[in-house]
Amino acid sequence: MRTIRVFAAFIVTTLCAAGVAWSQAYPAKPVRVIVPFPPGGANDIVGRIVLSKLSEQMGQSFVIENRSGAGGTLGSALVAQSRPDGYTLLVQTTASHVSNPHLYKKLPYDALGDFVGITPLSRLAAVLTVHPSLPVRSVKEFITLAQKRPKEVLFGHAGYGSFIHLNTVLLESMTGIKITHIPFKGGGPAVVGLVSGETHAMTAGIGDIIEHIKVNRVRPLGVTSAERVTQLPNIPVIADTVPGFECETWVSILAPAGTPKAIIDQLNAELGKAMRDPGIASRLSSLTYDAVHRAPEELAQRLRADYEKIGKLFREFGAKLD
Repeated sequence: MRTIRVFAAFIVTTLCAAGVAWSQAYPAKPVRVIVPFPPGGANDIVGRIVLSKLSEQMGQSFVIENRSGAGGTLGSALVAQSRPDGYTLLVQTTASHVSNPHLYKKLPYDALGDFVGITPLSRLAAVLTVHPSLPVRSVKEFITLAQKRPKEVLFGHAGYGSFIHLNTVLLESMTGIKITHIPFKGGGPAVVGLVSGETHAMTAGIGDIIEHIKVNRVRPLGVTSAERVTQLPNIPVIADTVPGFECETWVSILAPAGTPKAIIDQLNAELGKAMRDPGIASRLSSLTYDAVHRAPEELAQRLRADYEKIGKLFREFGAKLD
């Protein structure tokens, strides 16, 4: 019996040592990071800024691959089906990740069960923006116009289930307006659609639209956050006109469920270090993104809370896709 106990202890010690060695060796090769939207949107911008620093810190490349389609579901499915070894990660917005299960009748993954959160990277708000041809200069005037002309206002967004789409649904729900949804394959293309006059309005990510605001290609009416943002200090919050309106999202990084905790914790620590870097924080801030770092457990709690909140909104509004 003593021999068996000694042997068992040896096996446990060896496995633990192997686990430590595995985590210390990570990453031993380039890491593939899927952004499930086209280049130019918040996920892509934030991901490239932060992961360039992570590559520098960890001495290995974290390579972004844009795999867009179906409101972020195609790229998310690819990650969910990947080996849980830390070499395939996902940069996704909280809004898209937890709204898609309520929006699509069938998904090839379980948004909560097939992923493990590592940390948020950034928090972001949006701004209700219109093409200059639309004769409105305030949130109130926009709502009045949309009420008088139901379905005539063409409202662009970054695909069904995206943060921009969520803002749109919330605005409709809280004001009773009826607009026509024009989905694009990402925030960048949706902004191009607005600037060109293909659409009349959108609640655009501030980082996506601010340069067009500065040169008057588009007209900002109100921001979706609870308080005014420093990058657009003269633009009121939508809640001034629509009491209780607030919609923000988080760009987060996730891994397939089953990824070893040692790797998740290592990535969380390294990403926290990157987010605290003054250069990274300043660069994100200049693009209207607030650098954020949280424990994996906190991100999991946020995902579950938003899953319930967004599900309730979509059920009330009757939003559903095949």
